[in-house]
Amino acid sequence: MSPKSFWQEDVFLSKNCKERFLTSSDIPEFPQEEIFMAGMAELIDGYYVEREGIAVHSLIFTLEGSGILTTKDNVQLIEPYTLTILPAHSPFRFELNPVDNFWKMIWLLPQNNQKWLHFASLGQTIIPYHGGEKLWSLLHLIYCEIGGRTAFRRLLVSELNLLLTGVESRPIHSVLRVHSLFNDVESQLHLSWTVKDMAARCYISEEQLNRISKKLYDLSPRAKLIQLRMDKATDLLAYQEWSVAMIAHRLGYRDPYNFTHRFKKFFGCSPSQYRKEQFKNSVYLGTRVSDR
Repeated sequence: MSPKSFWQEDVFLSKNCKERFLTSSDIPEFPQEEIFMAGMAELIDGYYVEREGIAVHSLIFTLEGSGILTTKDNVQLIEPYTLTILPAHSPFRFELNPVDNFWKMIWLLPQNNQKWLHFASLGQTIIPYHGGEKLWSLLHLIYCEIGGRTAFRRLLVSELNLLLTGVESRPIHSVLRVHSLFNDVESQLHLSWTVKDMAARCYISEEQLNRISKKLYDLSPRAKLIQLRMDKATDLLAYQEWSVAMIAHRLGYRDPYNFTHRFKKFFGCSPSQYRKEQFKNSVYLGTRVSDR
């Protein structure tokens, strides 16, 4: 690959790419912070964007995997924990690196004005950036508030602005840490989580964790943990080759009877009964389809 001198307006996403958009119409607070649009992307099996030069800045925050940036001067690898800066009115092409074939990133389009001059002054470049997970959690929260709580969304968008301009805001950072915590919990349900451990991970008290968890999820930390485990249990019960004991251990219950008791309290039936009912429904639906 080599630098380009000819540019065209082009974009491609494979069918396996996932991308969530946050537009000004979805987030009315974006124009107030002079942000045009944002997005969260998990890219696989092909992706590229080529522009002759647009009227807003483009910022790409890479969390995992990698991409490739092509400009008129050079070709660079976009690695994790970096921020790619593409000032307005400059041509560029960025694409999925076929070697990794995976790229988890955030793109943000600030307006081309005095407020965001500190980005434009750096030119087309890739710099180290270690706040990607925090930004991902924050944008996810904003995305969940589309059409939701205006005051909370305004607070989150204000925090996004502060993060990008380098100003810290401790109260909201606690919210972000709790949201990131439960992302970790969901990926490690086999661990013996306690409220004390979870609070320590967020560097806050158990009382603070309880208050923030109820604000975010309308659930206490313990209730949120149980919900995550029970939701995952229903997925795993679809696999007939997994015994109830195996599923219990996978979800952090050393005693299968404790898991069965918790499941029955949550859903009103035992795991075995739930599995039997789901299997019966799938057979029934399959029969109806085949009868047609």
